[in-house]
Amino acid sequence: MALLEIKTAGDPVLKKVCAPVTKIDKRLRRLLDDMAETMYASDGVGIAAPQVGESIRVCVVDVDTKSHNERYDLINPVITYREGSVVDNEGCLSCPDLFGDVERAAKIRVEYTSRFNKKKTLEAEGLLARCIQHELDHLDGKLFIDVAKNITKGRPNKKTED
Repeated sequence: MALLEIKTAGDPVLKKVCAPVTKIDKRLRRLLDDMAETMYASDGVGIAAPQVGESIRVCVVDVDTKSHNERYDLINPVITYREGSVVDNEGCLSCPDLFGDVERAAKIRVEYTSRFNKKKTLEAEGLLARCIQHELDHLDGKLFIDVAKNITKGRPNKKTED
């Protein structure tokens, strides 16, 4: 595995709508592993392919920051259900030192393909739901700073999204 360069706000790859993945192979699985390693090394809980320069519909999420036991590799994810609404503070590895309040669905259902080419459905709430929505925004060329109600500099006293 390898640490990848994280693209920051202003890089054109972060504003592109990503292409669907058409082939799940060894190269894609290696990219997922490298993305996860990069995310963990950067103290994130999620990372999307465009953040490492790949304009494809892939993201990695793991909100269990202590044991790394809840890693989800989401290939071609689609949110099929949203419920409720909650505003909370987010940050982003691609927007260092910026934070803002973002409104997201409180509960979601997401359909995706696993790294082993299996169709999966995941129901999520809380930080996991927020993180998935944040990462899927990346796949559509949106950063949290595009949708935040406010932006501040400096790290708040809680874990950030990605």
